[in-house]
Amino acid sequence: MTRKDLECTNEELLNKLGLIIDGKLKRAAVLLFYRNPQRFFTGCYVKIGKFGIGSDLQYQDVVEGSLILIADRVVELIYLKYLKAFISYDKEVRVEKYPYAREAVREAVYNALIHCKWEDGIPIQVRIEDESMYISNACVFPSDWTTENLMKTHNSRPYNPDLANTFFRAGYIESWGRGIQKICEECDLIGAQAPEYSVLGDDITVKLNAVPIGNFNRTNDVRKEKAMNIKVLELITAQTDISLSEIADRLGVSYKTVQRAVADLKKFGVIERIGGRRKGYWRITEKNTERTLHR
Repeated sequence: MTRKDLECTNEELLNKLGLIIDGKLKRAAVLLFYRNPQRFFTGCYVKIGKFGIGSDLQYQDVVEGSLILIADRVVELIYLKYLKAFISYDKEVRVEKYPYAREAVREAVYNALIHCKWEDGIPIQVRIEDESMYISNACVFPSDWTTENLMKTHNSRPYNPDLANTFFRAGYIESWGRGIQKICEECDLIGAQAPEYSVLGDDITVKLNAVPIGNFNRTNDVRKEKAMNIKVLELITAQTDISLSEIADRLGVSYKTVQRAVADLKKFGVIERIGGRRKGYWRITEKNTERTLHR
């Protein structure tokens, strides 16, 4: 940024963000930047609670302030106070792994802040248990959407476009409706189950599932397997009659490693073998390729 950009006044900044009309602030400007938005929007805060079994509330926090400040504070508080890391060592280096993917939690919190129906006066609630985390907010769910197609590729249709635009320009989010896809990908990278969405009345809740301790050691293995799958698929795409032995030679890996990658690609319908071993070839199923490589 240039010095001129940095020296712009608050009024100029708000005007560039489309948060001023006829010299007056929009409600979105108050939510985003005013230190005490509850003065105008009752319930504009985030409530976090740690629960044991059932209704056993062990401790809680309320995070208040402008949405821009809340966005960072909530995620930091969750990881500093509410979650315990699994400790391991890579040689002499201490490694901490959390039961929930940080980027997935971050994206889910930002989604709640941006899409919340703040005029209802209901705060965002984050319920944290040992095996699950629930993030809930009031919403206006599009009439033609369901929790099923929410998990599929869809356009960005924010309930609060001014909030979404400011978070986008601040670098917090993108504007392609990929938030849920990113949450799914981050959960998958640490070996967690896919998030689960539910809508009850005017409330939407995303459930994030914790990673069992025994699965933590699988994280690096999963990354390596995906990378190998991509390399094998690239070779097959470039030469459909290539043999497994040729793939192993080109990649400098064992025959069994290639067998596992091919079995994985076949399992998810990305490729299929047409014909025999000597005169056959591989057929690529394009529609399944992207879903499998990012599952």
